[in-house]
Amino acid sequence: MATRNLFGTDGVRGLANTEPMTPETVMRLGIAAGRRFINADRRHTVVIGKDTRLSGYMLEPALTAGFVSVGMDVILVGPIPTPGIAMLTRAMRCDLGVMISASHNPYEDNGIKLFGPDGYKLSDSIEAEIEADMASDLSPARAAAGQLGRAKRLEDAGGRYIEYAKNTFPRGLRLDGLKIVLDCANGAAYKVAPTVFWELGADVHKVGVSPDGFNINQDCGSLHVEKLRETVREIGAHLGIALDGDADRVLFCDEQGNMIDGDQILALIAGHWQHTNQLSGDAVVATVMSNLGLERYLKTKGLQLLRTKVGDRYVVEQMRSGNYNLGGEQSGHIIMGQHATTGDGIIAALQVLAAMVESGKAASEALRLFRPVPQLLRNVKLTGGASADAVLELNKVKQAIAASEQRLTGRGRLVIRKSGTEPLIRIMAEGDDAKEVDAIVSGLVDCIAGAA
Repeated sequence: MATRNLFGTDGVRGLANTEPMTPETVMRLGIAAGRRFINADRRHTVVIGKDTRLSGYMLEPALTAGFVSVGMDVILVGPIPTPGIAMLTRAMRCDLGVMISASHNPYEDNGIKLFGPDGYKLSDSIEAEIEADMASDLSPARAAAGQLGRAKRLEDAGGRYIEYAKNTFPRGLRLDGLKIVLDCANGAAYKVAPTVFWELGADVHKVGVSPDGFNINQDCGSLHVEKLRETVREIGAHLGIALDGDADRVLFCDEQGNMIDGDQILALIAGHWQHTNQLSGDAVVATVMSNLGLERYLKTKGLQLLRTKVGDRYVVEQMRSGNYNLGGEQSGHIIMGQHATTGDGIIAALQVLAAMVESGKAASEALRLFRPVPQLLRNVKLTGGASADAVLELNKVKQAIAASEQRLTGRGRLVIRKSGTEPLIRIMAEGDDAKEVDAIVSGLVDCIAGAA
């Protein structure tokens, strides 16, 4: 099987105008991906969206040129949330969907996420095949002069997504009288998100809706929540909602300005869906990073927490293979199988608001369903070209890890993993005793750093 070096856990990503985020490489990506999805004697179509980064103006035409050169028609929709591209790919029967975004990263970075005709992110194996094609001679893929694709703009893409999102909200329910602060991170959702909540009746106070190409995720959005918390307290809002740059993740703060992460969101939606007979399989899918407190809370409801490795794509794979319809990550990626094929911050927010409205509870009560177990994550940077795999196979390190796991048996968890993008080993421990957790993590950091 071909290997994946260009593709990471969420597409291709890097510093704009340096490899691999250069026009030359991105055009080759368009050619290789386009060729992979041309398989019949008919016109083929790809839909391309982006967030608000300056470099989107460079990467969008490069991708377009690549797709057009192999005979694919291109539909350009401009700034739209990543889940909007997944939705449009399916709804318009496109062969491929592309989102140009580096999600929560600063404007200097950019990335490319690819969706298949079913609206799901491409599998590791297909990405590896595309990557292998990029390293080969692509000239045979070029279409004849008369068979080149065409490009056009779709003006109502945002409106389509708005109506799609609104239709996931329970019929007969409204957000009238609810005051919310909505932070769009100066990103892809800056137009559509405020409209969704306003049209459903909410009093919307907007933050992060003035993108200039440089300010995406800058002191705003789900990674920088200070402005959101401050505004919620200042105006007496019922809650705050923070999206990231491409709106595939969401975090909340309650009426007191206290932050609420993805684990609490999963707990609320799981309980609400269980009560309304919407939850499939009596289980929620999350990653190894989700808090033990969530697992214990779900158990009291008779529900399982099924864990995957880090990455929303792996959560989706587990959901699909087991026919589960709710999963997500602590970071705020929430995947709701009956509504979307990928994380959708706006639709997740609507599910939370529906549960709040129906319960009549304040956000501080509705969204704080369990006490998180003390959790600590630290990174060890590898130097001198040391391999993470080699370090983790050293007897000294293996013994230290085994001893730590034994120490936490029945009272906590230990997760050791290598970074998929940096020369790092990540060490996470959680347990009921915060001092013990700190001691375990500190001891492993010292051990692994010394061995590296």
